[in-house]
Amino acid sequence: MREIVLDTETTGLDPFQGHRLVEIGCIELVNRIPSGQSFHRYLNPERDVPSEAAAIHGLSSEFLKDKPFFTEIVDDLVAFIGDAPLVAHNALFDLAFLNAELERVGKTLVPRDDDLCTRYGIDNSRRTKHGALLDAELLAEVYLELIGARQAQLILVDVGTSAIGAPAGPVPIRVRPTALAVRLTADERDAHLAFVATLGEGAIWCDYLEVRRPGVNA
Repeated sequence: MREIVLDTETTGLDPFQGHRLVEIGCIELVNRIPSGQSFHRYLNPERDVPSEAAAIHGLSSEFLKDKPFFTEIVDDLVAFIGDAPLVAHNALFDLAFLNAELERVGKTLVPRDDDLCTRYGIDNSRRTKHGALLDAELLAEVYLELIGARQAQLILVDVGTSAIGAPAGPVPIRVRPTALAVRLTADERDAHLAFVATLGEGAIWCDYLEVRRPGVNA
């Protein structure tokens, strides 16, 4: 299964008021795992970039003036997306701008009914400015976490049934021959004992940590 994680940056909020794309970033997922293939372009919007927009994504009119026009990259973009479902943080926004740009050059992008568009808050502490490719990478990570695809090789079977469908025999209990070394420092152990002591004498932890009453027993 092939999917494309998409993000865009623009000159404003509404393509119907003359605002344009200034950056497109795409990440390819194959079977819900990043393939390493990406598509990334900065674009000359053929208009000014308002200071409010530049403050968000850091792309100024000066920076974009020598970048290609959308019409110059559209064929490569359409070829990269192909017929893959799109995953976008703000699908209505991104697709509105993308379709507006495509319409200007006489092309259309019709989203498939099964396009998966995920609206999920992304921790953006990894960057100080928005960036289409970085946002797409972050969204790809979030999407994979949401669908649990990082466990793609994990096979779960019902209790009593083997992976090939035959009744499974008793599962042997494996005992570690040598106990693992304690990794807690003395300060960490004392802090934990002090916390357990605040839970009261009835706390189940007391049976294991030998904390029988308020106070700390080393």
